[in-house]
Amino acid sequence: MTDTEFTRIEHEYGFEFADDHRAFLAAGLPVHEPREEEPGTSYAWARPWPDWRNGDPDELRRHLDWPIDFLLQDVQHGHWQPAWGERPDSDEAAVGLARARLAGMPKMIPVYGHRFLPAGHGTFGHPVLSMRGSDIIYYGADLLDYIGQEFEEPRPEHPGDRAPQATVPFWRDYL
Repeated sequence: MTDTEFTRIEHEYGFEFADDHRAFLAAGLPVHEPREEEPGTSYAWARPWPDWRNGDPDELRRHLDWPIDFLLQDVQHGHWQPAWGERPDSDEAAVGLARARLAGMPKMIPVYGHRFLPAGHGTFGHPVLSMRGSDIIYYGADLLDYIGQEFEEPRPEHPGDRAPQATVPFWRDYL
């Protein structure tokens, strides 16, 4: 991708790519042939690689909204963060309050499917997170490690000095 494309995307969707994510996409924009959506899922990705250049804007927005939307689904089914205060009695009120609390949380940017990196120009080296509601785990110590783990031969567990470091406020509390 070009600097002009990055500027357009970041302006249109209201975030800035982290430096390593930007470098990855500048080297080559991965794309995937469309596939049939999986029945019974509300966020089945026809294209797991976000097509930042030519993708459907609504699909890209849904992909960007995934972490919050799926966390709100968990709230609807009883999940609650103690830091949010007392949980309202009704699920609808709980979702409304959680939505308000989540409005200022760091933006997570899709890398592939439900794997995300935090937004942030001038940042790099964040772990890649697999995000499905309140079920959030590391999927790579950083973007390079993630690509190797997901698409090449997985390496054994990281030694203690190479373990992923939680970097993103709020989302790291789920790891």
